[in-house]
Amino acid sequence: MKKLNEKEEQIMQIIWRMGKAFVREIMDALNEPEVPVTTISSLVRKLETEGWLGHEAFGKTHRYYPLISMDDYRKATLAQMKANYFDGSATQLLSYFLREEHTDLTEIERILEAIKKSELND
Repeated sequence: MKKLNEKEEQIMQIIWRMGKAFVREIMDALNEPEVPVTTISSLVRKLETEGWLGHEAFGKTHRYYPLISMDDYRKATLAQMKANYFDGSATQLLSYFLREEHTDLTEIERILEAIKKSELND
């Protein structure tokens, strides 16, 4: 899966959050008045051409919706990060985030116990 650039990802985040959105709604959510509507419209059409978005037509206006879920993009992005920066090791990836984010290990232990219990019940 192709990685989105920063602006494309911002637009996708908005559409994922809203479910469906017109270009004007995307503009409002971006809250960046210096960005011309034509720029956002072009980016949205590019995302549609690349298979990220679909649209519903309302006359000359289109309401866009995601064709790729946020979860699928997240999985692909994390898999790429794991491969590129952590030698393909989920353990290295997780330990990095635990150290860097100063995560509450008690909460992590609770989650691990819940995962173990669910695996035993499968």
